[in-house]
Amino acid sequence: MTVARTNWARNVTFGAERFHRPESVDELRQIVGSGRSVRALGTGHSFNTVADTDGDLVSVAGLPPVIDIDERAATVTVSAGLRFGEVTAAVDRAGFALHNLGSLPHISIAGACATGTHGSGVTNGCIATAVRSLELVPADGTLTTISRGDTGFAGSVVALGALGVVTRLTLDLVPAFGLRQWVYENLPAALLRESFDEVLAAAYSVSLFTDWRDDRINQVWLKSTGTGTAPATWLGATLADGPRHPVPGLEPEPCTEQLGVMGPWHARLPHFRLDFTPSSGDELQSEYFVHRSDAAAAFDALDAVRERISPALQISEIRTVAGDDLWLSPAFERDCVAFHFTWHPEPTAVREAVRAVEVALEPFGARPHWGKVFGTEPEAIRALYPRFGSFEELMATSDPAGKFRNGYVDRLFPR
Repeated sequence: MTVARTNWARNVTFGAERFHRPESVDELRQIVGSGRSVRALGTGHSFNTVADTDGDLVSVAGLPPVIDIDERAATVTVSAGLRFGEVTAAVDRAGFALHNLGSLPHISIAGACATGTHGSGVTNGCIATAVRSLELVPADGTLTTISRGDTGFAGSVVALGALGVVTRLTLDLVPAFGLRQWVYENLPAALLRESFDEVLAAAYSVSLFTDWRDDRINQVWLKSTGTGTAPATWLGATLADGPRHPVPGLEPEPCTEQLGVMGPWHARLPHFRLDFTPSSGDELQSEYFVHRSDAAAAFDALDAVRERISPALQISEIRTVAGDDLWLSPAFERDCVAFHFTWHPEPTAVREAVRAVEVALEPFGARPHWGKVFGTEPEAIRALYPRFGSFEELMATSDPAGKFRNGYVDRLFPR
């Protein structure tokens, strides 16, 4: 009996006719070369059908693990199926760090880069900005490497799996650094409006958590490289007297260490620890990116519809992402504030809340996260990306038969 395969959140059941977990690149090449319709699957942390297919679904998690650190070049080459939490400790031991990490160390590196997943920090680009080169299997089953500076590279990193199956990535590294993590509670929304830029730039990485139920920010997480102590109050917020979970009512054990205890970058940048599963997938997620100069106005627009958002919401997170030059990155050519929503797993309520969010943020040209729940129409998305047409041309050139297309890609990039 065939067992239905789902994503992590279990809101998508994949329609693949065959599932593959190749144990070598040569085996992967044979699958891709002979396949009619092929999609790559990471750790399944996308909340929509970006990875779905009715043909061959391929996991690269079985490829031989590679963590190759080049100290002279300050890079690490990793196999595509590895999760961040399987790589970061080795990078740290070599005296290096990745400049940014997402909230979860459980997600695959290749999947995060392909969807523009980010992290936080006013000077920190999304994770994909660290990619120096990537190796992938294109439609003909060969093996090719695309490097920074090559024609089409800026369209090949955040590529939604539409150009081939990535096998390895080489990432830029920075010197290892330590962080302290402090949590403040009950930041008055009025003071946030007056000091939005100050709050967002208050640490190396800053996350604001709100349930949109009143005129306050529930928690502010500051991940700081500083060595001083934290004041008991800050902009009207109060320093937490113990560890906290961002979702109200949940125990903090799965969260990375707080209370200002210094630790390595990879043990503080994520919100959650690798040795804990932060939830059982009982959630849906959406996220929208607006220009950082619009942060306060976008916040007010969402606050005006909070009664339509909050019933479906577990928690919302507000973060920053520095602009970049990757064609399909949600932060392409603009410094961004990202409004993230973790919803209850109730599709009807979520659709209504997502619609309210999208209408509220429409005046700000909000770009939805490629891997999360959104309803923004394809023509609207096209208008938000100046190099959208360039990516279509790149797809047509590299995959003329559409082997890596699926319903998701066809909807966004109709032929």
